[in-house]
Amino acid sequence: MTTPRLGFFTRLLEDADAADRYRFALEQIELAERHGFASAWLAQHHFGADEGGLPSPFVLLAAAAQRTSRIGLATGVLTLPIDDPLRAAEDASVLDALSGGRVQLGIASGGTPSSFAPFGRDSAQRREIFADHAAVFRDALAGRGVRGTDARIYPAADGLDRRIWQATFSVEGGVRAGTDGDGLLLSRTQPRPGDAADLPLHELQLPIIEAYRDSLPAGAPFRVLASRTAVVVDEADRTRVREHAAPRLRRLAITLHGVDADELGIDELIRITDTHIGTVDEVVASLEADQAIGASTDVSFQVHSVDPGHELTLRSLELLASEVAPRLGYAVGDTAAQDLRGLHLAAATRGGDA
Repeated sequence: MTTPRLGFFTRLLEDADAADRYRFALEQIELAERHGFASAWLAQHHFGADEGGLPSPFVLLAAAAQRTSRIGLATGVLTLPIDDPLRAAEDASVLDALSGGRVQLGIASGGTPSSFAPFGRDSAQRREIFADHAAVFRDALAGRGVRGTDARIYPAADGLDRRIWQATFSVEGGVRAGTDGDGLLLSRTQPRPGDAADLPLHELQLPIIEAYRDSLPAGAPFRVLASRTAVVVDEADRTRVREHAAPRLRRLAITLHGVDADELGIDELIRITDTHIGTVDEVVASLEADQAIGASTDVSFQVHSVDPGHELTLRSLELLASEVAPRLGYAVGDTAAQDLRGLHLAAATRGGDA
């Protein structure tokens, strides 16, 4: 068992226009810092408001950097086959300088095929493109010459190549992240193929964690973040939030898991979508059963696909930090944030440059 650091994650999906979504996200990050969250993670999505509201995470994280002083600022994740990897490295390095070294970089090959063609990319080739772009991205962040030239990014990235995390659903992805010496990002939920339909999420993710651990090179720090959906409410809001969540969780069950969910009640929808929703006691009980969190160094909480609105999101963050985290032994406060920032320095000291 580890003592996971407490993190916050958002897809920016409030029922509001873009300007309000961005304002809400900044307010949520500020509150998360005040309540001792170690990290804040922003999703990247292109071409539409329904799946995610932010195509440019570095821009919003730069605004967050000016309104905070301690919390880690993270991409969750950059779709690296779409982005120009050299420009992404430059943006990350500028953000790291602005924030005082607080940046963490989640990357992935991308899960929305329709986003690739407008960027002139073939979704069928995303893994090959990812491998090529990741090499350029890593070389630039490490201060090496880029694409066979003497060009090196400015400002120099202070250890950012050791603050990369890879997102995956698979054991093979866990092996890749471990072999590269990167951190591992695990999803809030994931498809259950065939006989795995009724397995709890941790039974799918523990083998990924183990494969990742076994693949890490000597000296590379063990870094695993488990993302989870959690909406913690006061008793007075419980019924209303559960009723609000039902149609959203039903859509998730149908689209992600292929479940015939039309007749399912809210309790079954919560179970099959790996959602933690309810009072402090209810969320503590459901999170306590999640063995993958206990095997992780970090856990980040989002409210999606429940999407209860900005005010209840703020209240959920307060309850997670003040009530849920202490009962589950999650690490909060300045020490947790400093530990997250110090990982790349420890890796360099041990010769674990990824």
